[in-house]
Amino acid sequence: MTFPDIVPVLKARMPELRGRLLANQPLGEFTWFRVGGAAQAFFMPQDENDLAYFLRNLPGEIPVTVIGAGSNLIVRDGGVAGVVIRLGRGFNAVATSPDHCVTAGTAILDAMVARAARDAGIAGLAFLSGIPGAIGGALRMNGGAYGGETKDVLIEARGVDRAGNLRSFSNGEMGFSYRHCGAPEDVVFTSAVFQGRTGDVAQITAEMDEIKGKREATQPRNRTGGSTFKNPPDHNAWKLIDEAGCRGLTVGGAQVSPLHCNFLINLGNATARDIETLGETVRERVKEKSGIDLEWEIKRIGVAR
Repeated sequence: MTFPDIVPVLKARMPELRGRLLANQPLGEFTWFRVGGAAQAFFMPQDENDLAYFLRNLPGEIPVTVIGAGSNLIVRDGGVAGVVIRLGRGFNAVATSPDHCVTAGTAILDAMVARAARDAGIAGLAFLSGIPGAIGGALRMNGGAYGGETKDVLIEARGVDRAGNLRSFSNGEMGFSYRHCGAPEDVVFTSAVFQGRTGDVAQITAEMDEIKGKREATQPRNRTGGSTFKNPPDHNAWKLIDEAGCRGLTVGGAQVSPLHCNFLINLGNATARDIETLGETVRERVKEKSGIDLEWEIKRIGVAR
């Protein structure tokens, strides 16, 4: 699907814009599944001020969608109407401080923040090395792995709202719960400050190596989107999926991973429809078998085709 080109009109309204603004940009290349349609307009701001300027001058009727590293994301085949924002090099800095704080831009990968903390002898952030995404997604979803969650270490998050205002949120104001945060949906997070503690580099390295080993032994390396469904209370999603007979199930070019049932994989020629249909089929079978409704953890955006 090709959308009407709104980029010339937007550029005319924003003569001081410095970031890249593209029309009908394919989004599949920005997702780990490598599937999906195009963004009607695709914006990569140069820095936080550029982002604020863009949002301040964007007509209110144009929807905005934010994507990050694309690890937990399905872009539907029909693409995404309005503007898709993806933060890039202007948002991938990381710095440590003597009081064991780590300040990170939201475009930087979680694993790189964990490494920066390790190199500075800061413990408490190693779990980030097990999250396949960027800091922005960790904030928006309260990302967690291997016994740690974002809510455990966040001091403050900073972002820009739909009106172009700079906003700051304390840990308490983020409204964290399991794989969710309660901050306004229109806020585009730009940076975060995390609190660690004094640690030994060798011990932190060993912890991260253990996490890496567990991931490589239990999770598929194919084109995937990470954990597909949230764990219901007192249950493991993968086990419910396995008990429902879905291990290895395929729809088109998509498959439930034989290695880890809570991962869907693109065998090479899947469409977004294949992947989402497979996920819904899994949900139906789990419901029939156990009576439990699995909730998607992967974010799905755009229109079907």
